[in-house]
Amino acid sequence: MASAEFDEEDPEERFVRGRGRYVDDLKLEGMLHLHVVRSPYARARVLSVSGGITGKELKATMESVGEDAGGRSRVPFPALSADRVNYVGQPVAAVLGADRYEAEDRADEVDVQYEALKPVMDPEKALQSEPIHPGMESNLVASAELGKDFRLDAPVEVEETLRMARVATNPLETRGAVVVYDGSVLTVYASSQSVFSWREGLAGALGLKADAVRVVQLDTGGAFGVKGGIYPEYVVAAYAAMKTKKPVKWVESRYEHQVASNQGRGVRGKVKLYADRKGKLMGVKADILVDSGAYPMGGGAWTPRWIASQVVGPYAVPRAYATAKGVLTNKVNMGPYRGAGRPEAAFFMERAMDRLADATGVDAAELRLRNATVRRTTSPLGTEAPPSKRFFAEALEAFDYKRRKKGEKLGLSFFMLIPAAAAGESGKVAVKGGKVLVWIGGSTTGQGHATWVRTLVARELGVPAGSIELRRSDTGAISGGVGSWGSRTAIVGGGAVVEASRKLKAMAKKKLGRRYSAAALLEGEYEAEVFFKPAALMNSLGANLATARLTEDGNALVDAVETFYDVGVPLNPAMIESQVAGGIAQAIGEVMYEQALYSEDGQMLTATIADAGLLHSTEMPRMKVMTSHHRSPLPHGAKGVGESPTIGVPPAATRALELLLGRKFTDLPIAPERLWRSGLLGEETR
Repeated sequence: MASAEFDEEDPEERFVRGRGRYVDDLKLEGMLHLHVVRSPYARARVLSVSGGITGKELKATMESVGEDAGGRSRVPFPALSADRVNYVGQPVAAVLGADRYEAEDRADEVDVQYEALKPVMDPEKALQSEPIHPGMESNLVASAELGKDFRLDAPVEVEETLRMARVATNPLETRGAVVVYDGSVLTVYASSQSVFSWREGLAGALGLKADAVRVVQLDTGGAFGVKGGIYPEYVVAAYAAMKTKKPVKWVESRYEHQVASNQGRGVRGKVKLYADRKGKLMGVKADILVDSGAYPMGGGAWTPRWIASQVVGPYAVPRAYATAKGVLTNKVNMGPYRGAGRPEAAFFMERAMDRLADATGVDAAELRLRNATVRRTTSPLGTEAPPSKRFFAEALEAFDYKRRKKGEKLGLSFFMLIPAAAAGESGKVAVKGGKVLVWIGGSTTGQGHATWVRTLVARELGVPAGSIELRRSDTGAISGGVGSWGSRTAIVGGGAVVEASRKLKAMAKKKLGRRYSAAALLEGEYEAEVFFKPAALMNSLGANLATARLTEDGNALVDAVETFYDVGVPLNPAMIESQVAGGIAQAIGEVMYEQALYSEDGQMLTATIADAGLLHSTEMPRMKVMTSHHRSPLPHGAKGVGESPTIGVPPAATRALELLLGRKFTDLPIAPERLWRSGLLGEETR
């Protein structure tokens, strides 16, 4: 049986030398290529399917659980739909070929007959529409109430309805997998954020024991949330490998990514602030509505509550009440995208704070300072916030805000990053053959984890950094793990690496006694694995400042973005700066251009990467990345930072454009073409 052998060269060295090995680079003897036949309709009955692998043959489903008006409901997400389709691009059949071109040609052998149905596309009308899934009472799949409702007659009340459009994640490398079956173990070579999530998902869908599935991460060219869990195509590829006893490869085209990969955002928030005439908050109310897509798997079931819980942000608010709903529509599933609920909550609250500043005449920065927390606080919505007033004052000083506000139109934001640290993470360190080998449960997807792993292990063991190697994520090499998302890996993965290194060092010292040294350590063989779970609050603070300008040809652009993020003890300042720069690009794209746009009948109108609205290099703002270093209680003192730009930049950049153009903006993207049509841009604006 064909298998893959890997050169475990240092990851950064491998990339610099152009020797990265991604899923589509993997070529195995006898390998077949999978092509997926997809629904052209957003909603339809499947009358018949013939040819290829179909849902009648492969009855596997991925369980997704939501709740409708009648309580919790199972909403099975089929690997291949046999009776109904619920979004354009949903898999209905699959074919195999000797290469991808032959596989695509063989799609003509598949015949599918549909009866088109009227799709539900508008999330705000979905609750009054016919349920898209038979047996459900409504299209409601998630609902929550947080805090206590209240009545208040405040001197100042501001209310705003805001929207963030759905966006495609668009990592440089699309989704993909190569699957090999040897008769007993299914080995999956993956572009993944979590090899353990893949193992559990594939085992569950195919009815296998977990130890019958091994998932190995190949080099992964970006993810941003879209590669955290399994999809229908992975299940179909695994089934095909088991059926044919040959390796099977599936790699997503960019069109398939646009229509069939989970999309992020797609949220409407109604926020009402109650305050006194000096802008001191007396209460906050919020109503959150999430477009969950066709199945609640991915994020549609948990995201509404998650967003609502964070609406208060880093502010001290005596009263707060939030409602949240997720509704089904005939779109591809909603899933996490860099920030995953945090950007939405911050956008809603920060834009409402700007409205309060306008209503009271209080300077935007002073308003935020007046409402910042002065001690650790649990909001009425149940979210803990660290003391934030001193931090925000530090940020304003770093921005030189007091001087600049007199002559510049400055957009500000103040936010809290809640990392996904609570679940913990695994780490394994082994000494063998004069090398120190390291594994972490979370997968690197381009963040450069190997660099800080070397720093931490070298510091703990005293060995040369060149002797330390971060190995690829592999469910066969480490006993468990969680994944890389939610600004968590440097925190809990780093903590696990430190604790495993200390455990290994203690083992070596016990064996070697006074003979212990770094050189003696490398001559032996040792292994230590830990699961690290932080006991303390990991939430951190951030602030952004943005300015905008009109170009010579009459366009409006975000001109500059400045950051002030608390990163704790920085593990590698250069890598922090590069992650922030990438996040700023994504944030500006969301503000100005990006959206997953559908027609009324459910067709994807942004079906190419050019249509999707990704930022061009010529539209990148000037950037100044500043960080604050308040040590965390973790053994290495680090805090999360990866999602900070997508949380804090959108409200600051939107405010900067608002001040530049003299118009209130409530919906993202702002879309320059809309501004041109409305006369806000063009010759008359210069």
